[in-house]
Amino acid sequence: MKEKVLFTLQTPYRQPLPVKGWYFGDPAQKTLAVMGALRGNEIQQMYLCSQLIQALDTLEQQGGLSAECGILVIPCANQFSMNVGRRFWAADNTDINRMFPGYGEGETTQRIAQRIFSALTGYRYGIHVVSLYLPGDCLPHVRIMETGYHRPEEAAGFGLPYTLLRKPRPYDTTTLNYNWQIWDTQAFSLYASQTDDLDQEAAAQGVEAILRFLAGKGLCRAVTGPGETNRLYHEDSLCDILSPTGGLLVHRLPLGAEVKAGDPLAQILDPCTGQALAHLTAPVAGRIFFRHRSRLINGHDMVFRILREDVSPA
Repeated sequence: MKEKVLFTLQTPYRQPLPVKGWYFGDPAQKTLAVMGALRGNEIQQMYLCSQLIQALDTLEQQGGLSAECGILVIPCANQFSMNVGRRFWAADNTDINRMFPGYGEGETTQRIAQRIFSALTGYRYGIHVVSLYLPGDCLPHVRIMETGYHRPEEAAGFGLPYTLLRKPRPYDTTTLNYNWQIWDTQAFSLYASQTDDLDQEAAAQGVEAILRFLAGKGLCRAVTGPGETNRLYHEDSLCDILSPTGGLLVHRLPLGAEVKAGDPLAQILDPCTGQALAHLTAPVAGRIFFRHRSRLINGHDMVFRILREDVSPA
């Protein structure tokens, strides 16, 4: 294991913050790059990368990495926002993951993206451990941009039950996943359930999935379980359920529960009187793929996303 300062961020009113990467195997091989937290609330994403570093260090010491394997892991590139409790870049509230491939003469987050992308370019595979834009929890899964350069069959190597294909929208063209693919890296976004809290079980599942992917390519000798049968869906297979009104959200079913059409999902209560303002039921049969976490919810917020039972895998 080799620790290296990739670049240093100059921040207002604070000491400079170094962005570090950890290298394993032969750095010249450029086999796999893993990017963790680009946002200041991505605690789970940073934690997963820290556990991956521990696992890869053990493997390397035991001689478990092949001679053709070169891995870079960057656990966090936005310590400034993390330190002050902000999701986006604290100085101007911009999102680093909407700035790729970056611009060395541009705004601060454009320059950060350019330096990150410079370190990550040229790898055969890239994994971004990323958070949902929605405030809630999701089932662990892999997501791939449909850029025309993607190879969705590669995602089966993670051994996770679900892979979602996303048709890029205009704002997706400035994400790390999209630009990695344009620059000849097979890119995957790995979602690990939580964002600003720790889910140790989901993080361990994510680490095992990455090691399983490497082992399946003959790049390491990690001992992992066989994983689950991967099913590939298009993102529009998810049925969105929005809140009809604001209030206190009381869930009836856990994340991952199987539901039939008409099953009760949640109630929205008046915060002061406890009167039921709305009853949310499942409009389709399927599995709860996403669940809003905050107990206070606004009208028209996303409450659930259900992976429909009547949709065949892609």
